[in-house]
Amino acid sequence: MADAPHGVTDPELRERLNRIQQQLSTGLERVDPHHKLAGRPATYRVIAGRTFEIVFRDVTGITEAEVLGLKRVIGEDCYCSVEPQTAETLTVRVVVPLKAQ
Repeated sequence: MADAPHGVTDPELRERLNRIQQQLSTGLERVDPHHKLAGRPATYRVIAGRTFEIVFRDVTGITEAEVLGLKRVIGEDCYCSVEPQTAETLTVRVVVPLKAQ
């Protein structure tokens, strides 16, 4: 798992982003027993300093229960969208608002 996205200078925000990534690294296996998300290419970026976007690519399929498990692992209010990437794969995008906690 990579460090928090480049360009994040606020130490509290950097710690928060690192914590989310760590929670995914350690908790995804528990809620993803079929490895639909675990091990898939993932990108992390901060958009306009207001949202943290996590994108999983090359996902073969995902259920509502798995999406809910992913959101529980992240541990913060977040939004998830699932969209076709190719005829066989999906892109799962999670957006975490970076409002003050």
